[in-house]
Amino acid sequence: MVRPEEIRRLSVAALRILVVAGVYYAAGVLGLRLQVDFEGAVVTPLWPPTGIALCALLYLGIGIWPGIALGVLLVVVTISSIRVADLGIIGGNTLAPLCSYLMLRRVGFRTELNRLRDGVALVFLGALGGMLISSTIGTWVLVFSGRLQLGGFWSVWSAWWTGDAMGVLVVTPVLLVLPRVRLPRRDTYRWAARWAEAAALVLMAGVLTPVATRTPLSLLFLVFPLLVWAALRFQLAGSAPCTLLVSVLAIDAATDRIGPFAHHNLIEVMVTLQLLNGSAALTGLLLGAIVTEQRNIRKKIEQVCMDLADVVDHLAPGKSANQWPPDQGR
Repeated sequence: MVRPEEIRRLSVAALRILVVAGVYYAAGVLGLRLQVDFEGAVVTPLWPPTGIALCALLYLGIGIWPGIALGVLLVVVTISSIRVADLGIIGGNTLAPLCSYLMLRRVGFRTELNRLRDGVALVFLGALGGMLISSTIGTWVLVFSGRLQLGGFWSVWSAWWTGDAMGVLVVTPVLLVLPRVRLPRRDTYRWAARWAEAAALVLMAGVLTPVATRTPLSLLFLVFPLLVWAALRFQLAGSAPCTLLVSVLAIDAATDRIGPFAHHNLIEVMVTLQLLNGSAALTGLLLGAIVTEQRNIRKKIEQVCMDLADVVDHLAPGKSANQWPPDQGR
């Protein structure tokens, strides 16, 4: 006889799998709106489901993998009628985030992204490394099924790989950081200044990013001071959403062939777009992680000094406890 606790546990697991599948499918539908026909194959410069799949594994564990597979199946059915060869694509798109998750767990990855090593691991293991699996398997499936000529293998492979990697670099940091965002305490002057700076950042992002990605002039470099500002002042909570905004607007302009992407062939557009997205993601992610790590180290040092002062004061009352923090005027 099945115990009620076992039924409840299985029900929760099944519900999580269905939710992951539904979110993956919804993100896939949105990603397909940015699709381009590249060498006769459908590819996307940014594939959000890879970032969602990796984030689900990091939060819910490896047992959630059937939800990823089901989500991939639903997306494949949306594109065209499913074929036997498409099982390889489903397997590759499921295996890629699984391998990324296992590699990140192997190196002690922290979902807080509060260390430089976590940012580096997410870039090279979670994105660039793990997504080699889905792009390689998927492209070979297209070749063997006759939907892609062998001569177009490397072009489609590189577009597939960068699209999946960008999904991890752009989407995963947002999903990992936003649940941990805390509003500043409303008890000091800094509270008003912090909100004013955040409002200025949002305003600048809303004005500068569309201008940089849609003006005929080559002004894409204007987004990098914005990303640096967001990372230095708000860490990943600021840089991750800004990177996502830059990536989405740049892809939209590239698919419409407007602004700096006009009057270029498809390969030139894809190269420019992916270099921009990759540079923006690396700038925001790594700089934000560095600033967060340095601030955490400073807080730990301050706490150790305060604890040491308390110990000294306990041994010699009145000698040191009142001297930390040190007087600003001395």
